[in-house]
Amino acid sequence: MMREGLASLLGNQPDIEVCGEAETAAHALEMIPSRRPNIVIADITLPGKSGIELIKDIAAMHPEVATIAVSMHDETIYAERVLRAGARGYIMKMEGGKRILEAIHKVRAGEVAVSDKMSAHILRMFSGHPAGGEESPMRQLSDREFEVFELIGRGLGTAQMAAELHISAKTVEVHRAHIREKLRIKSGSELIAYAARWSQSTENK
Repeated sequence: MMREGLASLLGNQPDIEVCGEAETAAHALEMIPSRRPNIVIADITLPGKSGIELIKDIAAMHPEVATIAVSMHDETIYAERVLRAGARGYIMKMEGGKRILEAIHKVRAGEVAVSDKMSAHILRMFSGHPAGGEESPMRQLSDREFEVFELIGRGLGTAQMAAELHISAKTVEVHRAHIREKLRIKSGSELIAYAARWSQSTENK
């Protein structure tokens, strides 16, 4: 519904043409060579491969195509990750269609489309002065480890995470071990509790 509504909004703009829609990252990558978009608007949460992985693939395979990420998640959690992955913008869904249109025009003009608050945060990071003087422990996690951490916070078990991410249960356990090491967490139960608290705190932002 979100995709169809956005396509309708964009299709009614005199200077924008919607050249295709895709439900999955794999479908999007298949369509890009024939549809030749200037900009891809990608949701962070996709079935199978995540939107962050899709953004990385587009940056590597089609560097001429700009991407804008949209998400229900707070920008302070994801914006830096998607920009590092190669996106040119990050918009929260709650900001609405007008904000997405503004982002498209910014990206077409060669600018990066994030909020003023996030722009200031990114400048602090690039200057070596993270907000509050301390680096968030979440920044230590790779994108895949971060995905696993999120799923732990949502209460998924190893087999469920493996199915969700299309990886083996053994690989999930390796990621869990790396997460515990990076976050200095001693046990699996402590990791589950920590991830659950973090997930709840981000939902309340």
